[in-house]
Amino acid sequence: MNPDLEVVAIGSGESFKAWEHGYPYRTVRWHFHPEYEIHHVVATTGQYFVGDFIGEFEPGNLILTGPNLPHNWVSDVPPGTCLPLRCRVLQFSEFFLADATKIFPELSACAGILEMSRRGALFTPETAAVVGPILGDLVEAQGIRRIELFMNVLNALSSAQGTRTLASALYHPDPSGFMSAGVNKALSYINTHLTEPFSESDLAELTGQSPSSFSRSFRRHTGMAL
Repeated sequence: MNPDLEVVAIGSGESFKAWEHGYPYRTVRWHFHPEYEIHHVVATTGQYFVGDFIGEFEPGNLILTGPNLPHNWVSDVPPGTCLPLRCRVLQFSEFFLADATKIFPELSACAGILEMSRRGALFTPETAAVVGPILGDLVEAQGIRRIELFMNVLNALSSAQGTRTLASALYHPDPSGFMSAGVNKALSYINTHLTEPFSESDLAELTGQSPSSFSRSFRRHTGMAL
């Protein structure tokens, strides 16, 4: 099954996106995105999927996924359970970090962990215990304080010991193949034409579906209405 594209909306006045969500939530599905993602589980246990890797998670699970690497965390909770906070997420683009490294060459120390992340990087509980509280502060931080905390996260991850990769060396995500799904085409179009007018009918035509069929499919896959 092809993963769904998640559109990561980083604010115009921000360098990265730091947020948290409960369970269930619209992004809790097999999905991918071009951005790096740091994912920290705060509550629940269950199974997680990164590329062709399947593992068990518990609170403190800390993963860095690289660009376009499909992933998902599925909590083992009774049907109908709703949790206000399940995990915290930090997302940033390759372009942002590449540009930042030109200004701050010290950031080249992140090269090793970023390369590992292309197969998914699992950090030890000790590293998670350091990074978790920083992510909690980062979600609420404003202004220059966000940059300070972001750098603290990168420093902790790039210097961490005992980190291991998850997906096999033979697993190579293919975003061009993933984009063959109709909803992914629509999401990609939305992401690149946010400032331009378009209608649900335009998106339906792009995916080769009727407006009503597209609307139902879009809501089912994304949990959003246009």
